[in-house]
Amino acid sequence: MKKTLVLGASLKPSRYSHLAINRLVGKEVPTVAIGLRKGVVSGVDIETDMIPFENIHTVTLYLNPKRQEAYYEYILSLQPNRVIFNPGTENPEFFEMLRKHNIEVDVACTLVLLGSNQY
Repeated sequence: MKKTLVLGASLKPSRYSHLAINRLVGKEVPTVAIGLRKGVVSGVDIETDMIPFENIHTVTLYLNPKRQEAYYEYILSLQPNRVIFNPGTENPEFFEMLRKHNIEVDVACTLVLLGSNQY
């Protein structure tokens, strides 16, 4: 399966990142998460540090472009196959960095991809 890092994870049930974790777990996608506050969503520990997770296939972003800057090098170091830019996270500067490292840029909604079996 496509091990996924949810970056910008929230403990608030109304947040899209929270819903994404629930749906990823429901589809049995191995999931890890980083957010501002530690906690657990659907059995997934939300970490607050940039942990060097291994075998990350997909990073799904729930951070605005300005907040992404602090994670550029971290995400590149994970060497994911793709990064999903959910609505509101589009970042042309980061698109170029990722493409230079042969990482797929996907401007899409993780929830829609999961719901339509295109994940």
